[in-house]
Amino acid sequence: MASVTSKNRYVALDVLRGMTIAGMILVNNPGTWSKIYPPLRHAAWFGCTPTDLVFPFFLFIVGTAMAFSFSKYLDGTLSMGSGYVKLYKRALLIFLVGLLLNAFPFFLTKPDPGLTFWENLGSYYSHLRIFGVLQRIAMAYALGGTLALWLKKPRRIIWVFGLVLLLHWGLLYFFGGDDPYSRETNFARVMDLFLVGPDHLYRGYGLPFDPEGVLGMLSGAGTVLMGYLAGICIRRNTQKIEAVSSLYTWGLVSLGAAMIWSIWLPISKPLWTASYVLYAGGWTLLLLAFFVYLIDIKQKEKWFMPFKALGLNPLFAFVMSGLFAKVFGRLIHWQTASGGTATPLGWLYHNVCVPVFGDNPAGSLAYAILYVAVFTFMAIALYKRKIIIKI
Repeated sequence: MASVTSKNRYVALDVLRGMTIAGMILVNNPGTWSKIYPPLRHAAWFGCTPTDLVFPFFLFIVGTAMAFSFSKYLDGTLSMGSGYVKLYKRALLIFLVGLLLNAFPFFLTKPDPGLTFWENLGSYYSHLRIFGVLQRIAMAYALGGTLALWLKKPRRIIWVFGLVLLLHWGLLYFFGGDDPYSRETNFARVMDLFLVGPDHLYRGYGLPFDPEGVLGMLSGAGTVLMGYLAGICIRRNTQKIEAVSSLYTWGLVSLGAAMIWSIWLPISKPLWTASYVLYAGGWTLLLLAFFVYLIDIKQKEKWFMPFKALGLNPLFAFVMSGLFAKVFGRLIHWQTASGGTATPLGWLYHNVCVPVFGDNPAGSLAYAILYVAVFTFMAIALYKRKIIIKI
């Protein structure tokens, strides 16, 4: 999913992708979940905070980069068949990596002594969450990429993009009961319960419901296609300032359409509603226009080198952040003098961040920034060695 590598490369794509990954790591790893600034929290169900924009930003940029990487299939340089094969291989790999990250460390850390090893292992995997962020990326990338390769022409893609959003809305509205957008009866939850059962779904909303489930693949693909159309817009404008103008215009149009649609269809990240697609997409277009102007036209690339480095190895950094959180935040632990349990990451928060910033949202944010810095330095080291790890 790397962006174009020619002389017409838009560095802004790498920078925005890197900033998005930094944001994803930041909001997923506070010092303590009980002390977080409101903008760094997800909206409870409806509405949209800055945190709710981070994930769709990444999916959008995936689509934008596709407009460059798919050009060699659409212009006949490489066969369409090889394009589909590469698309599905990468999507499958991303999905499997996400599933393995959910399963890690692959065994119960506190097994039941009354059960055998195999019974404990069965108990562990009987409650394994199937979906997740990487799985949503994989499914949306596969479906969005398939439509882009199959439809070829931008005008067709625009029509299908609209149909995809309307189809997702229709499925939610007509098959979600009397309250189609509620946590309990929404069709996305009904579908996931039927396909994988309650034991394999996320429970952070107080009941089995997965915000990265199957139905959201449809509207998630809409986000990818929106990014793909933005990438085509960039490629077709020979002057970068013209691309900036187009991106700004369509960003404002998208935000306006989202606000109008939200009168009937609430903006909701958990449901990844069509109004949310347009709302998040509008903001992404505006930011992309701003960074294309600042970086690719005004040549301020050096200001953003750390984010560029993250943007060249985005999924690697995200996966490593998840592994570090599990290893140093759960697996490695020791008993304290007071009889409690401590971990390396917990020690960092309580002994470095709290004494300086306090046991408050500022201290929690300071820890999250330090955590992001670890993987930023890792990405910079890879960047300086010209190493790109594709997942």
